[in-house]
Amino acid sequence: MSVERRRQMIEPGHPRLSVASQCALVSISRSAFYYSPTGESPLNLALRR
Repeated sequence: MSVERRRQMIEPGHPRLSVASQCALVSISRSAFYYSPTGESPLNLALRR
């Protein structure tokens, strides 16, 4: 199962299980849950060209 699918299984507002507990149950790190990829800045793209 992909990390993205496991990330979708976590409910941040769950009344009894913390995010840390849920991450442990689906075998991902908390940082993987909170990670949000960012694209390249326009400056970096211009410099690469």
